[in-house]
Amino acid sequence: MANQNLLGLDQGELERLAENHAQARYRGRQLFRALYHRRQRSFSSLTDLDREFREFLSARYEVGYPEIRKEFISQDGTVRYLLGLPDGKSVETVYMPEENRITLCLSSQAGCAVNCRFCFTALLGLQRNLSAGEILGQVLVVAAARQISLRTRLNLVLMGMGEPLLNLTQVVKAVRILADPEGFAIPLRRITLSTSGIIPGIVELAQEPVRPKLAVSLNASEDAQRTELMPINRKYPLRELLRACRGYPLRAWERLTFEYVLLQGFNDSDADAFRLADLLRGLRAKVNLIPYNGGPELPYRPPALERTLAFQQILARRHIPVFIRISRGQDICAACGQLRLEGEANP
Repeated sequence: MANQNLLGLDQGELERLAENHAQARYRGRQLFRALYHRRQRSFSSLTDLDREFREFLSARYEVGYPEIRKEFISQDGTVRYLLGLPDGKSVETVYMPEENRITLCLSSQAGCAVNCRFCFTALLGLQRNLSAGEILGQVLVVAAARQISLRTRLNLVLMGMGEPLLNLTQVVKAVRILADPEGFAIPLRRITLSTSGIIPGIVELAQEPVRPKLAVSLNASEDAQRTELMPINRKYPLRELLRACRGYPLRAWERLTFEYVLLQGFNDSDADAFRLADLLRGLRAKVNLIPYNGGPELPYRPPALERTLAFQQILARRHIPVFIRISRGQDICAACGQLRLEGEANP
């Protein structure tokens, strides 16, 4: 029988584990710090625990990371990791180095059920939710592979494979461990969750005391257009989605982010920009414009740079903070919307 993986257990669970095995409760806190803050995998190296407890842990438990099956390195330094999970499923994680920080794009599900028509992950369908340990394991295995030090400024975006709000319990558990000063100690300002607009999930996330920043993938300025791109809009139409966003409790330092993928000749007109500005008027928010990252399987194409700049200018003139986000790793299919297990031997 395989040993139980400790990865994904929070401090309370580890404290109970210690107590259940005749150890003092604080031993669980020591184990929590070792797993997540010091990123240690070998029980023999946990010298703050007594030898008998270390031997007990080694015999019954493990600290199992996802397996790196393949890595694909972009000309811009981005690396797309194809990671294997114990049940044979695969997910992808993207490493994006910048001058003063590193960003990791994490998956929350194997595949995705939302079926956005411009997204390659949708072609996979939903395979299953990831556990909190599998979400955390993506951070740990890439940090080990890239030798990311504990002092590195690390940004995390839950924008990989899957819809995080359809796996909210495990995502929130992972975020709590990521943000815990005794865990990964990553400030909540540097953790972002992106959703296609699952309104009940937005409402539930708003009630969490420890929550990441929220980004909403909007991609259209009217319902018929958005429904064509994102069938989830039938269930959660724009008016209701924007009402939920207006009711979302922002912290003093926080803005909502709206992501808008620009598709040539579909949602990139001046009229689209005017409607988008009207939708967002009065919201404490910013817009990330993302020129489409295409491929032969899907019919959309990115707009010309001049069209992107004109769209940006219309929003800016209406006092909407707006940024053009040029996706990294396009040459290795690691850019926004491109994750699809490309390069897997047996998809």
